[in-house]
Amino acid sequence: MFRNLTPVVRALIAANVIIYVLQTLTGLGDLLLWNFALWPLGGDARLGAAPFEPWQLVTYAFLHDPTSVLHIASNMLALYMLGPDVEQLLGARRFSFYYFACVLGAGLTQMLVTYWLQPGPYPTLGASGGIFGILLLFGMAFPHRRLLLLFPPIPMPAWLFVTLYGILELILGVSGRNLGVAHFAHLGGLATGYALIRYWRGRGASRR
Repeated sequence: MFRNLTPVVRALIAANVIIYVLQTLTGLGDLLLWNFALWPLGGDARLGAAPFEPWQLVTYAFLHDPTSVLHIASNMLALYMLGPDVEQLLGARRFSFYYFACVLGAGLTQMLVTYWLQPGPYPTLGASGGIFGILLLFGMAFPHRRLLLLFPPIPMPAWLFVTLYGILELILGVSGRNLGVAHFAHLGGLATGYALIRYWRGRGASRR
């Protein structure tokens, strides 16, 4: 089944899985989190927070919660299911740019919201910002494709799935429920993806 993966999606999945193995099966887990997770601005080492570094706005997307295999499994499943269609639509170069722009936008959004709310010295990690960007583009490009919710298992058209998911993330983020999930990073990935799509449409960009 992996032969059907497009090149960039295959590379992203491989990189995420390899790094997760390094996190969980070697003694490098704490070192990777300290240096490459996305830490809040103004982090205080006395409170257990590493200092923010610019590269963390990209590297955090290759790290996942080492205590929960569901975190990386759900992200990689979404990338596996949706990524190839989006990469074929955009082409490898534009897809790579789009994915990492969404990762960057998600990280900036989460970092700014965290700085404003000052919830604590906790890092952000995971590929969800890029995944949410892919989800948005998939829903806009293939609105009538059926996507299946896991809990409960209800099929629905992609446009409705994306709309409801975005509304849910906004509600959870604003209400402060479901702590421990970077809802504003997800919203940042969606917003960045939408802005890029509108920009490309305005320029009449074609696949490259």
